[in-house]
Amino acid sequence: MRTPEQIWEDADLPTRRLAGLALNPSASVDVLLRLLADAPPAVRMVLCRDRDLPLAVVDAVVEHPDRRTRGFFAANPHVDPAQRARLLHDQDWFVRGHLADGPLVSFPHRPRPLPDEAIVHMICAYEAEHLGSYRFHQQMSAALIQSMPTHPVPEVRCWGVSGWGQLPADTRAVLLADPDDSVRERAQNHARYEDPAWVESVLPARPCHGRTDILLQRALSRAVVDSVLTAPAQPDERATIAGNPTLPPDVVVLLAADPDPKVRERIARRPDLRPTERRALVDDADPEVRRAAAHHPDLGPAERAALAADPDPGVRLAVSVHPALTEEERARIDYEVPMDGRFGFRHVSVRPEPRDPEAVRRKALSGHPMLRREAAEDRALPTDLVARLAEDDDLGVRVLLAQNHPEAPEALLLRSFLEYTGPERENLIARPNFPHAGLAALADHEDPRVRALAARDPDTAPATAERLTRDPDPDVRVALARHPNLPRPRLAELLHDEELAHAAAANPALDPATIDRLLTTDGRSPDADPGPAA
Repeated sequence: MRTPEQIWEDADLPTRRLAGLALNPSASVDVLLRLLADAPPAVRMVLCRDRDLPLAVVDAVVEHPDRRTRGFFAANPHVDPAQRARLLHDQDWFVRGHLADGPLVSFPHRPRPLPDEAIVHMICAYEAEHLGSYRFHQQMSAALIQSMPTHPVPEVRCWGVSGWGQLPADTRAVLLADPDDSVRERAQNHARYEDPAWVESVLPARPCHGRTDILLQRALSRAVVDSVLTAPAQPDERATIAGNPTLPPDVVVLLAADPDPKVRERIARRPDLRPTERRALVDDADPEVRRAAAHHPDLGPAERAALAADPDPGVRLAVSVHPALTEEERARIDYEVPMDGRFGFRHVSVRPEPRDPEAVRRKALSGHPMLRREAAEDRALPTDLVARLAEDDDLGVRVLLAQNHPEAPEALLLRSFLEYTGPERENLIARPNFPHAGLAALADHEDPRVRALAARDPDTAPATAERLTRDPDPDVRVALARHPNLPRPRLAELLHDEELAHAAAANPALDPATIDRLLTTDGRSPDADPGPAA
């Protein structure tokens, strides 16, 4: 079976024109239905996967005889998830699999969750192979995930057991005594990992993911610890166990003086470090170890002072954000704020995160840019702090606020896009408040990504739009080929351009006669798409 990429690569110019028409916001329901019924696979793929659809078209898609067409709709990120859920009982497992796998969206975005009842049905009725992907988990609502350990449906409770480490003790006790055999057995399997003797009995002797998982976070017997210290299965296992919370205190002391700096660094990150070991790691010869030690919450005044004067700038920066320091003490540290790093979206978990509003406010008002950056990532930052940080003199603060806060103001979003050229820059354009008006003034900007913003401005002059369809940058040309102010002669010309016909056909300024002509001259019977089920 051809992949979506192959389907598109095989599409000729007329087909790509029709695919552009399928995206045209001016295309009527009748036009979309004609494309759905008669157009080639590449057109149906674009129509069903890459745009929102009127209800009448959704009705026709759900009943379409071609499973690939229904499968593309099952993974459409633009339509209401409740409409995708209409394929929940589709006769073909291929379609059901696409529904379970869900839309492919780029980080940091998440697909809108499917209705809870749809997820519950999948868990109870779908084959396990359809439910193992990360994208299936992304389609669950936060409320459903929270309810899973106590859900009335036992199959759902089985899924709730997977968060065993974060469950309260009383919830664990209930699951261990669950009336359903499968739930009870799964809970017991998780509980066994808290028994060092049982863990020792199932520890793989050879290196593998299972062995690494156990050494990292499961309850370790003394025999297992000693075996790693004396005869590890692979060289880095001493560093692996260094972070295990069940490590005996005497082994923590031993590894704090390990000759391998990676082991000492892992030990330096442990919250249970005793003062003697901590002081030694604060004075360690390796700067990476000292950086790790600088984050320890129990650092005393002398340790903080030593790290604040450390010759390594990374160490000084690490200790400068220590919560025990006053603002005056931070200001006296000679730290350097990194400006070449990643200003990226924070990963937003579907589980609500504990949040201390007063701590967030203190960080937002701090004189330290790194603390203000932390505050800027908080999606629940109150309005007054949003306004304050939007005018911050640190680029990282402004960009993180623009990328993460749902109410980031227009001026901040545009300024961030103009000033920041790092990873995920394009995601700024997708933020709800990104402006449209006035962007035509950027049509001559040296940065092609900025010039392309003129395509978003409804007042971009026809002559400017036409000029930018001949821009040296292909992305600029494609963006402006869709602008409704593009002069009609140029738009007609682009409909025959191999590169830009697809974008030109999506231009909302296409008149009904041109649309009808495209349907008539480019239309054909859909070609067969044979191939084994994949």
